[in-house]
Amino acid sequence: MNASEITKKYYRADKLPHIWCPGCGHGTLLNTVVRAIDKLGLNKDDVCIVSGIGCSSRASGYLDFNTLHTTHGRALAFATGIKHANPKLHVIVITGDGDASAIGGNHLIHAARRNIDITTICFNNNIYGMTGGQYSPTTPIGDFATTAPYGNIDKPFDLCNLAQGAGASYVGRGTAYHAQLMQKLIENGIQNKGFSFVEGLSLCPTYYGRKNKKGSAVKMHTFLKDHCVDKKIVDKKPEMAENKIIIGELYNNQKPEYTDNYKVIIDKFHNY
Repeated sequence: MNASEITKKYYRADKLPHIWCPGCGHGTLLNTVVRAIDKLGLNKDDVCIVSGIGCSSRASGYLDFNTLHTTHGRALAFATGIKHANPKLHVIVITGDGDASAIGGNHLIHAARRNIDITTICFNNNIYGMTGGQYSPTTPIGDFATTAPYGNIDKPFDLCNLAQGAGASYVGRGTAYHAQLMQKLIENGIQNKGFSFVEGLSLCPTYYGRKNKKGSAVKMHTFLKDHCVDKKIVDKKPEMAENKIIIGELYNNQKPEYTDNYKVIIDKFHNY
């Protein structure tokens, strides 16, 4: 399906054009989400997209599915309620690094701990892009932000390690440059029966790029191209991981799913 057909089928035309800055990676990442849904042949009525607050979270407003644009950091809390109410829905959360791992950090770790069947896609651009360029939990040490004018001293989260450690059953990382890989990871995440976390490394040439002299959006894309390596390669040649960002399928381990376990309790109660 070409871009025009994808747009007509899955987007709310009256909400376009989007508000993301020129060169932002979020548009590319959103396209991978839509194409993953299309590739899997999911009925639009069986999909619910939930988002919080931030640049990434504007995505839900552009998409012609069941959508919910919630409060800051609470997308996973709302998504948990939706999944409980209708376990047959494919519930997908689109969130950002600040939204998911700062104010929403507790919801992230507990959704992963429960292994509830929600696919969480984090557009990680290392900054609070919408609200003024503050540093986020993924801003690298030494990088500048409006709230770190002398350089960030906080150690950043590895969001994929965090999700895996908390109990997620599927974890992957792609980038706005590696769009085909990103799409495949999202497909896998949606098909996984359990909590899936897919990180998409994005670009913010406006706040993050300018503040840290990263150059143009093209140069930032080139950085992703040159500094990322697929885990499949690293598994065969561990030395390739040196000074690189590992992308690809990072973890896949099937576990009992939360709403299934909850149904067992309900059925048991009804038998009394």
